[in-house]
Amino acid sequence: MKQNISIFDLSVVATAAIASNTFVASGGVTATAAGNALGVADTSATIGQAVKVAVLGTALVTAGGAIPAGSAVEVGVGGAAVVKAAGVTVARALGTAVAAGDLIEVLLIAN
Repeated sequence: MKQNISIFDLSVVATAAIASNTFVASGGVTATAAGNALGVADTSATIGQAVKVAVLGTALVTAGGAIPAGSAVEVGVGGAAVVKAAGVTVARALGTAVAAGDLIEVLLIAN
């Protein structure tokens, strides 16, 4: 069962296209690979649209590859979740992703 429990959401106006279930930066854009993230977009948005971003709690995010449960997560290409390598830890995997494109529940970490 895939779920998420968002404790705190912010409304962010998209300054570029944002895909649902991807990490978002504070400027209203998709977060940069290995960089900081404000949270995870609940839905897709085009420029000028408001999007709900889960900032605290858990969120469903698109995996950029296989992610074992319990792994530290960083932002990958296109705002996807990937296993932490050298980037900023933005979340902890609560479930397992088998392949890119899987939705995985993560515990968001302020960064």
